[in-house]
Amino acid sequence: MIDRRSLLAGTALAAGLPRFAIGQADQRPSITVAVQKISNSNTLEPLREQSNVGERVMVTSLWEGMLGRNYASRLETVPVLATEARRISDSVVELTLRQGVKFHNGDELTAEDVAFSFGKERMFGPGGPNSSGTIRVGEVNPGRAGRDLPIEVPAVANRSFPGFERIEVVDKYTLRWINRTPDVTLEGRLARYGAEIGSRRGFAEAATWLDWARQPVTTGPYKVAEFRADNSLTLVAHDEYWGGRPPLRQLRFVEVPEVSSRVNGLLSGEYHFACDIPPDQISGIERNRAFEVLGGTIPNHRLTVFDKNFPTLRDPRVRRAFTHAIDRQAIVDSLWAGRTATPRGLQWEFYGDMFLADWAVPQHDPAEARRLLREAGYKGEPIPYRLLNNYYTNQVATAQVLVEMWRAAGLNVQIEMKENWSQILEATPTRAVRDWSNSGLFSDPTSSLTNQHGPNGQQQQVGEWSNEEFNRLSLELETSTDRARRRVVFRRMLEIAEREDPAYTVLHQNATFTAKRRDIRWRAAPAFAMDFRAANWGV
Repeated sequence: MIDRRSLLAGTALAAGLPRFAIGQADQRPSITVAVQKISNSNTLEPLREQSNVGERVMVTSLWEGMLGRNYASRLETVPVLATEARRISDSVVELTLRQGVKFHNGDELTAEDVAFSFGKERMFGPGGPNSSGTIRVGEVNPGRAGRDLPIEVPAVANRSFPGFERIEVVDKYTLRWINRTPDVTLEGRLARYGAEIGSRRGFAEAATWLDWARQPVTTGPYKVAEFRADNSLTLVAHDEYWGGRPPLRQLRFVEVPEVSSRVNGLLSGEYHFACDIPPDQISGIERNRAFEVLGGTIPNHRLTVFDKNFPTLRDPRVRRAFTHAIDRQAIVDSLWAGRTATPRGLQWEFYGDMFLADWAVPQHDPAEARRLLREAGYKGEPIPYRLLNNYYTNQVATAQVLVEMWRAAGLNVQIEMKENWSQILEATPTRAVRDWSNSGLFSDPTSSLTNQHGPNGQQQQVGEWSNEEFNRLSLELETSTDRARRRVVFRRMLEIAEREDPAYTVLHQNATFTAKRRDIRWRAAPAFAMDFRAANWGV
């Protein structure tokens, strides 16, 4: 926790630092966190804001699911709003809810709120589960006075819960999750980002869907006081929180896009935390003993993604040339100071027996890249590369390095700077190559490879890439209970998506670093999420 005596002492340092607002009735501190972005969609609804930045501000602070991830350890699945999950069959899980949990509006959580949260009105739309078709990611939020779901919400729901059929309410605190297909990953899906529970009455009382999405009624330790789109999010303590009185009176996230401004604001005392610190800034910050930088690798990989409809990229040999032209270790060493690594493709070791330890990303082989381009008849036609300004840490610097590596292999790649994800994903003739990242949301390949690149995944739903065999195998991976067969299927899917008909290529494992005041005792999670609950404050 914070040492108030050192904070309020009349030293030069303390004089330059913000003083916590201390009320007579509430002496808990208020904290300000500088972030690169709060929400890409300008909403606080996980089913609309499926992003790294959304996970940081919403998970643990605002939203909670029946199950969750242990952010103080290795992200293993743990009970949250449920106290127990029991397998009834390969397609049914029975859950017992924690009693006495209060929503931000004072209502008690019941099984009816869970049924609502996974129902048509909030999640799947009028057609119900498994009914959404192709989406157009980047749709502007509804501004009309209506309650219709943005088209992305049911698309994300079907991607996240592909076999879901219904919630059966057994009694006030007991329910059954019923799938229409077998699924060995149900517990993981119930713990993933997107499985959070909202208040049925809170949703019904919101004037529009957008009103709900900007001030949702949830069970988390903090509740929304003010959300200013593209500017700030102010949360205040939910003192009836089932996990104990929150340690902070107020938690405020402010958007500060430039790294230098975040760092300078931290050092001057304007902010208590500064997020998304590039590795080359760490030593400079820590030269001031009043500050430290925490963090490391997380279950998220940075990717380069291909649109195979772009004329030059229709030939998979050109895309394969892209993958062999990249010296991934050089990127890790030069831009990340060795603080991350090149993973074994789109997978993580926490997959357990599904992890393919003998798999690897395409070898750095410029000669092979040039051979593939000659074989494909590539004549140096320009290939657009859509890019955001450092949405990801080191994004622009990485792109500049990649362009030079591709040029050395004979690829004429031209950066096109864009302002937002809608422009990045817009289906125009210039969509060809872009940046992305994929997370391992639970301990199985379906959490990333199928979730992001399968038939319900974003890449296929925006029309960038598809492969018939890959899609057949995606369904098998989601529904098979034969673990040995699932390993075979997973390997074949990697062969297709990373080698034969590249949908993407993995660059490196992502890492996130957060700078803070050293006298604030707080642990960084091995994820984008920032945990400000009592168990992680003062440790």
